[in-house]
Amino acid sequence: MTARTSRNTAALVGVCLASLMFGLEISSVPVILPTLETALKADFKALQWIMNAYTIACTTVLMATGALADRFGRKRVMVIVTIGFALASLLCGVAQSAPLLIAARFLQGLTGGAMFLCTVAVLSHQFQEGAERSRAFIAWGMISGVGLGFGPIIGGLITSLADWRWVFIIHAPLSVLALGLIAVGVRESRDPQAKRLDAAGVVTLSLAVFGFSYLITQGADLGLAARVIAAVAAATALVAFLVVERINPHPMFDFSVFRIRQFSGAIVGCIGMNFSYWPFIIYLPIYFTSGLGYDSTQAGLLLLAYTLPFMAGPPVGERLRQRFGARVAISLGLTTIGVGLIAMKIGSSAAHADWLTVLPGALIAGAGIGITNTPTTNTTTASVSADRAGMASGIDISARLIALAINIAVMGAVLVAGVAAHLKGALGGSLDPNATRALAEKIAAGDLSALSHLAQTVGAAPALARAALVDGFGWVMLYGGIGVIVLAGLAFLVFGPERAGQTEPQQVEPRLAEPDAVSLAED
Repeated sequence: MTARTSRNTAALVGVCLASLMFGLEISSVPVILPTLETALKADFKALQWIMNAYTIACTTVLMATGALADRFGRKRVMVIVTIGFALASLLCGVAQSAPLLIAARFLQGLTGGAMFLCTVAVLSHQFQEGAERSRAFIAWGMISGVGLGFGPIIGGLITSLADWRWVFIIHAPLSVLALGLIAVGVRESRDPQAKRLDAAGVVTLSLAVFGFSYLITQGADLGLAARVIAAVAAATALVAFLVVERINPHPMFDFSVFRIRQFSGAIVGCIGMNFSYWPFIIYLPIYFTSGLGYDSTQAGLLLLAYTLPFMAGPPVGERLRQRFGARVAISLGLTTIGVGLIAMKIGSSAAHADWLTVLPGALIAGAGIGITNTPTTNTTTASVSADRAGMASGIDISARLIALAINIAVMGAVLVAGVAAHLKGALGGSLDPNATRALAEKIAAGDLSALSHLAQTVGAAPALARAALVDGFGWVMLYGGIGVIVLAGLAFLVFGPERAGQTEPQQVEPRLAEPDAVSLAED
């Protein structure tokens, strides 16, 4: 093995480990929320904030991180934010109250989102040859999927063997290992065009993203006046960002990349995955345990059916991309996800629904995400010149996480609406709308005892609660399935017809590049 190969291997392992940790902190936390409710005396709103603080913070820093990485060096920034992620994870693990944990989760999201973005920028520059690049992104895609897909199982296992605090603390030693591999393997690189930091762009975009994410995820708990103020503030920040980027000679966000059809089509693919598959996995443990009645161990095994096909999908997706182009690979993958979710809805509606009736749909959806994930990222970063990897990665990951944060909230709202509609049909006018919604929120969180005080009125209250929950999940499955199929069609149109023989994205430089070398360290 040559020195260059050894170095690239170390870089790839370090980057994949960072991606694994990032995903785990999204999907492993939902399974410990019931424990946190007791241990930290957290109410329902506090539990929501423990989840949302991480994703909101992630979306806030992405483009700023891309600009900083392009300006000061991708390796340097990745090392700094990985250290920050380790410290924030320790703070989460030692938190003694819900407010302290929420604050630590926000810091963890800031550093975790920045760390995840750096993984894509580093990979894009470190691996530029076709075959080597494909293998690297396949590995990255699979490990990233393990973090998101196996998080519920890993979180439950850690909690059962140790303590909930280790769900967070475990990332400290893992970060140290990742830092060692990054230090040894990653070559420093930056954008020679990044003359100065676009501070105005960083501030205005961060405020806009935070404002809209906060409004979408927390808007239901705000009064009308507060919602209007938040919406106006976020919109003002967005307009200010657009103006700043138009007049800045060296903006961090180069809008000309959206004229590259390969890039724009792949961004639609990023949105499609996080519109459907990934936000739904946050709610699946509730469906398997409270909806279908399985214990936590059985639910963990069922989650494998949803996630394991993902492991086989990336090589298939890359082969399709190389053979037929990104247009076919990404559109086909998104459509497969949609078919899987609709099949899960059909299985969930069976007279005696169980794991066998929903298994085919889960397998199909898992295969679809595997086909889609790697080609999208490979296409976005390969569609622009290597020195703009930070900017391209920022748009890629921003599209993913903003869509994820939005659809975690939207799917939750759809679930509550579906449960409430079922309750309204069963209970008629015996409850006012506010009381019905309050019960629906409790049932959507998996509390089947929410109707216990109505047992004398409605009879088998737990059976009604379970039926309402399953019906609500049917709404969510249809929402995700139909929505992602629509996005698959949109991606197909945005890509446009590919030229004969075109299997690799065309690297287009949105601006004139300087002749300086991009890499700042020897191989």
